[in-house]
Amino acid sequence: MSKSAAGFFILAILSGILHLCLTQEVTLTLPLIACGVFGALFLLALIAGRRIKFDPVLR
Repeated sequence: MSKSAAGFFILAILSGILHLCLTQEVTLTLPLIACGVFGALFLLALIAGRRIKFDPVLR
């Protein structure tokens, strides 16, 4: 996992926890929106990390 993917994962988890701590109802809050955005960016970072592979042996 790349550093950016790990960062987005941590941000998504923290914003999800913040949403759960702030409200007990199912409402749309800013931390919940941020959790969705960071989750999507996490998935994109994982996909980009799989497609770009570094070949240390240049032939």
